[in-house]
Amino acid sequence: EAASALAALRDAELGPPPKDRPGAGAERRRSGHAEAAAVPEQFLCPISSEIMRDPVVLASGQTYDRRFIQEWLSAGNRTCPQTQQVLSNTILIPNHLVRSMIAQWCTENGIALSPLENQEEDLVTNNERKSFSELFDRISSSSNISEKRQAIKDLRLLTKRNSSFRAVIGENPDSISQMISAVSNPELESNSEVLEDTVTTILNLSIHESNKKIIGDDTKAITFLISALQSGTMEARSNAAAAIFSLSALDSNKAKIGESGAMRPLVDLLEHGSMTAKKDAASAIFSLCKLHENKSRATKSGVIDVVLKAISDESLTDESLTILALLSSDHETVEEIGETGGVPCMLHIIKDDQCKRNKENAVAVLFSICMYDRTKLREVVEDENLNGSLAWLAQNGTSRARRKAAGILDKLKRTIHKTHYSC
Repeated sequence: EAASALAALRDAELGPPPKDRPGAGAERRRSGHAEAAAVPEQFLCPISSEIMRDPVVLASGQTYDRRFIQEWLSAGNRTCPQTQQVLSNTILIPNHLVRSMIAQWCTENGIALSPLENQEEDLVTNNERKSFSELFDRISSSSNISEKRQAIKDLRLLTKRNSSFRAVIGENPDSISQMISAVSNPELESNSEVLEDTVTTILNLSIHESNKKIIGDDTKAITFLISALQSGTMEARSNAAAAIFSLSALDSNKAKIGESGAMRPLVDLLEHGSMTAKKDAASAIFSLCKLHENKSRATKSGVIDVVLKAISDESLTDESLTILALLSSDHETVEEIGETGGVPCMLHIIKDDQCKRNKENAVAVLFSICMYDRTKLREVVEDENLNGSLAWLAQNGTSRARRKAAGILDKLKRTIHKTHYSC
């Protein structure tokens, strides 16, 4: 299903596309600015080798530009062009995090991205309305438990395969609550397969942009997803995190999800889940924390310890640094990062990590620490005298990394000058 399809940041280095891929011979149509700025590899579509306008994630976990992967799939291919893995489904999940990173990078480097075209032109047929109505009658009214279970599974499959079927929900906004009420039957709620099917149906429906508000406004949907995060199978927990990520594209949903207590089970999944589940949890946490109120909730839920440990273990380094960089705009969070070993961790990334994006995020976090907490400056000075990593980054990093590194060096210089003067 779409469980593996919502990791926001995958491995940074994507190899060149093989010759038999569609668009593999396409010329890299980038501007002179883009060439000069050395476009990060993770921003390029593996098929077209161009900056992605509308990055989407395939079931294999790889990110592509929608136009080119859609052409690949429309040609009858059912494998991932990168991994050659046979796809369990052909759902394309918008990768909002990568899209925002590309937009930020383009802004910083003076590159214009053309606006997205409207992707949703799904027309609902009368047959689809009829099928939808019959399915929900079976789910909500049938006294046969086996028939209910099969109807829920059928709904999962239909919402996976048929984009226009996902649009039917807009005409039946109460159907989510009806489905959740039906599976709350004592004979169904303990069935792990029913839980997985229901969670994945909500995920599939959430992909349709107009459904995000409908699901977010449903009084039972978010509570149900959080319950699945806490007690479901690993697949159900992963898909629940993916659904929360999808729904959190709306600011109004960010607030509702945060207030409903999703952060703690998401952090727990980030720490203890499968690798796919961890990536889905990281994406959801990042998206939710774009709302200021959720930053404090994430910090109180223990996210700082979890991401710093992930960085130390060299697992989910990209995702963890991205989360830390976002959280470092919050004073309370910055203090905790500094108190829990954040300074040596960031200095290590700046010195040894080969990914420019990781260095950029690490120096952004370190800059916030240095601005908020002068007690950490001595540790930074000692490392800089030994390694000169900040001076190097101020000359060779990305534009944002150069600014942050220069800001830290200036802070160190002024602090040392004041100390010397007062002595």
